[in-house]
This record gives sequence, structure tokens and C-alpha cells, in this order.
Amino acid sequence: MSQRYVSVSRFIPAPPSVIFDILANPYEHHRLDGSGTVQLPRGDAPHRLFLGARFSMNMRMGASYVTANRVVAFEENRVIAWCHWARFVWRYELSPQGEGTLVTESFDFRRPWGLPLTLLGWAEKTTQSIRATLERLEQLVS
Repeated sequence: MSQRYVSVSRFIPAPPSVIFDILANPYEHHRLDGSGTVQLPRGDAPHRLFLGARFSMNMRMGASYVTANRVVAFEENRVIAWCHWARFVWRYELSPQGEGTLVTESFDFRRPWGLPLTLLGWAEKTTQSIRATLERLEQLVS
């Protein structure tokens, strides 16, 4: 694991389609977010994301701000990823396994402008947030 790429996997006892439906709905993201920063979507975000979809999220980390995102990967029940203006990528990969799904969430901030985040300990903080997100996701689908 690079200091500017973090990834965590968790087995969730639910089918990929149930998990993907939540991930593909930006109106559910605030319920999943283990960092506590994601709020509700802003404006006319679609209720179901698709490749190329654009959506903005209200955020709060000390102060309120907005991120404008674009879906950069979308394979129904398998992969969904989006990025914002800095091109940092949040990605979910779903792999069916027996009676459930192995869900891997990753955050890729390997762009040159991601270096300051590394110096601020972002990799460790993000890893903790991803673990909390996957736990919340499991609770939502159980």
C-alpha cells in the first residue's frame, strides 16, 4: 500500500446487487460515510449514478464546502468509482463470495498535489474512515 493509495476489504453477508444499489445512490452516501464529512447531495444529483454522471456533495470538515464529482468507473454490481476536481478517486469493487460479497473500498490520491495530504497523515485517517464506512455499509444491508 502506497502512502497515497489506501484500500480496505470487508466481507459483507449480502448480494452484490443490494450493496451496489446503495453505493450507486448518492442520497445514501451520508449514511455510509465513516469520516463524518459527507452530507447530502447538492442540486439535481441523480438518484442512480452511471458512468459519466456528475453530482455534487455537501461536505463538512470543520467548515462546510462542496465537492463536484464525476463517475469514472461503473460496472453494474461490480465496480463504481468517482473523482472530484483534484482527480482523487474513491472506488468500490464488489466480488461475490459464497453467501455474500467481498467489498473493497479504495482512495487514490497519488496525484502530485496529494503529497501535502500524505504529510498530514491522510493515509492513516482515510484507512480508519474506510473501515468505518464498510462497517456502516454492512449495517445498512443487514
